[in-house]
Amino acid sequence: MTVQDQGSVEDLAARLRPGFVLGVAAAAFQIEGSLTADGRGPSGWDAFAEKPGAIVDGDSPTIACDHYNRADEDIALMQELGVDSYRFSLSWPRIQPGGKGAVNPRGLDFYDRLIDKLLAAGISPMATLFHWDTPLELEHAGGWMNRETAERFAVYCAAVAERFGDRVEYWVTMNEPVSVTLQGYALGVHSPGRQLLFDSLPAAHHQLLGHGLAVQALRGAGVKGQIGVSNMHSPVQPASSSLGDRLMAQALDLILNRIYADAILLGQYPKPPLPMKPWFRSLGTIHDGDLELISQPLDFYGLNYYYPIKVAIGPGPAEIPTGTSTEMAKVPFHLAAYQEYETTGFGWPVAPERLALLLREMKDRYGDALPPLFITEGGASFPEPPQVDGPIEDANRISYLADHLGHALTATGPGGIAEDVDLRGYYVWTLLDNFEWAAGYSQRFGLVHVDFDTLERTPKDSFYWYRALGRARARGL
Repeated sequence: MTVQDQGSVEDLAARLRPGFVLGVAAAAFQIEGSLTADGRGPSGWDAFAEKPGAIVDGDSPTIACDHYNRADEDIALMQELGVDSYRFSLSWPRIQPGGKGAVNPRGLDFYDRLIDKLLAAGISPMATLFHWDTPLELEHAGGWMNRETAERFAVYCAAVAERFGDRVEYWVTMNEPVSVTLQGYALGVHSPGRQLLFDSLPAAHHQLLGHGLAVQALRGAGVKGQIGVSNMHSPVQPASSSLGDRLMAQALDLILNRIYADAILLGQYPKPPLPMKPWFRSLGTIHDGDLELISQPLDFYGLNYYYPIKVAIGPGPAEIPTGTSTEMAKVPFHLAAYQEYETTGFGWPVAPERLALLLREMKDRYGDALPPLFITEGGASFPEPPQVDGPIEDANRISYLADHLGHALTATGPGGIAEDVDLRGYYVWTLLDNFEWAAGYSQRFGLVHVDFDTLERTPKDSFYWYRALGRARARGL
């Protein structure tokens, strides 16, 4: 680590408020492997990954990082890293293989051991109840286009709450319902691979309903931990000042951001611009009481931030942030490029100042209805070799994390543009290089390099930078 890096660590550490959580995040399907080792059932993602061409290079999630068998090693890495908290997800099909019926005791036992070992290592568990791995049986019955999936989800959540409610400090009901809706049901680049475009919006409503039912289940079980939700938010701007670009930006902002946060925090869906009202017609088929259920008070709101979006009117390239979708070329707007920003390995613009603006935007929109915030995911992939024989110099990742965390702290600190936002923590995505959904193993986000042939873990320079940040904070207390 250079002297300059050390200086940035000391500066950041001095700005961390007491109790601010430094964590790492991961998801079950992306790291666990051992898909049927303990009676785990298949998920929609298992089936999707078997489709020819669905995953880059035909990569398989069957082994992934083998975290199922290497959890002790990974917890030891987190303990060395010195993080306060680990955000992980519970695999619904591992706990309830078909998405309904009896729970699988061996699946519950795996997470029982994981939670106990985290606590023994001094690491606070943040458990996400759903991170995209819908049980295949439910997916075949319509998945999140089917209202019954939300009801099944509530039963699973109640069983989890009963088992782990005494030990989990933070609960996240759902991760990124926007990504499931858009990439899975609208554009077809993620599981289940459906291409419904605007007719996919019932999947958004049913996930939000599942969130509300999960909150009820957790509170009904008397869990001791705080309850929240996590969604990806991308600040949207028009490519120009033209009326068409501004209308498209407004509509895309509703699709990406406000449908979810307005329903959860305000108990209502936003009204679209009149010309785009037909796009949102499928959101009108909701039951009495649904929005009250969705908008129950939360202890925190999780914000996943990766990139801003610029939009222009008219069809254009089929490129989206996670790949290419032929369906995208059918919509009357397209995503415009940011020329002023460097990009990650995924091609995402690196724009930390937009995180500060997003925090301000959230407070302006939701006011006192905005709970305390956690940034529940933040990180970047960059090209790295598949095999290494020592630490990896990933200065680009260190810069990314330092800049994003720094902008968030400045924005929410005294005199900052979002000083009235109660920001409680930052979770780096991710601890380990992993199975990055449709990108397979081609995108490496980890603080720890994983050789996917040998499964050997090798901490990167960013790992030691993040460790230094935590230690510098401890010295300053």
